Amino acid sequence: MRSLIFGGTGMLGRSLVGELRERGWPTLSLSRRQADIRDDGEVGAWMGSFRPDIVFNCAAFTDVDACEEREEHALEVNGTAVGTLARRASKADARLIHLSSDYVFDGQMNRPYREDDPPVPLSAYGRSKLAGERRALEHPKSLVVRASWLFGPHGRSFVTTMLRLVEEGRTPLRVVDDQTGAPTYAPFLARALADLAIAGVSGIVHYRNREPATWWEFAREIVTERRPPVEVVPVSTDDFPRAASRPPYSVLDTGKFEGIVGRGVEPWASGLTELTREPPRNTPAR
Repeated sequence: MRSLIFGGTGMLGRSLVGELRERGWPTLSLSRRQADIRDDGEVGAWMGSFRPDIVFNCAAFTDVDACEEREEHALEVNGTAVGTLARRASKADARLIHLSSDYVFDGQMNRPYREDDPPVPLSAYGRSKLAGERRALEHPKSLVVRASWLFGPHGRSFVTTMLRLVEEGRTPLRVVDDQTGAPTYAPFLARALADLAIAGVSGIVHYRNREPATWWEFAREIVTERRPPVEVVPVSTDDFPRAASRPPYSVLDTGKFEGIVGRGVEPWASGLTELTREPPRNTPAR
């Protein structure tokens, strides 16, 4: 299956390249400098020359707080540009798999969010990702995959931040304990995307790892084997005011995914163990 990846040098993109090539799929991975998804001409040229069967969009403006100040830019990259990819994929008779976020929800549910639950984003980032979903789904062969709390071997993440703070001696760690979601290991998500590509589904599918956790619970697991032991202090969201509002509960229901691929989702703790055996490469995601 000929696969073209936009945003191929970011955290997810790099894991996806490895997964697809391991499966023997001819894969072209493009960085932001090689292909700006806002440029219709560039997108069309790459699709025309490579002739993909499937297009993965891992490119995004993901700085949640910066999106508040640069909402127009966020909408351009995370929204309008996705429409460009969808149109070009349709013209090339290729399928599009587009990555979205749990931040399209407001976090007021008392159960995991299903694909058909109404999205109510709280932030500019969430609004821009919802706009991208709608643009993607204008192409009937598009699949939108919502994921949450991504971490992995490439790029900066909550995990690299916690480990850096420990290394710098900035302890005890004070971490928010009133936001609940589900960490997701990038290589596991890459595997899920490939499995969904094989299944040939369209529409919206949720994917995340198990089990749900708060940021404090996740941080505690990140530093659990550090010597000397590191204290992690639970605090409230109000103690850490940010530019963008976060949903207090954004756990995604993965029943649809599990029914499609015939397996359960992986535990994020396994990904964390794999990652921390070798220090993550703190290269900036594009």
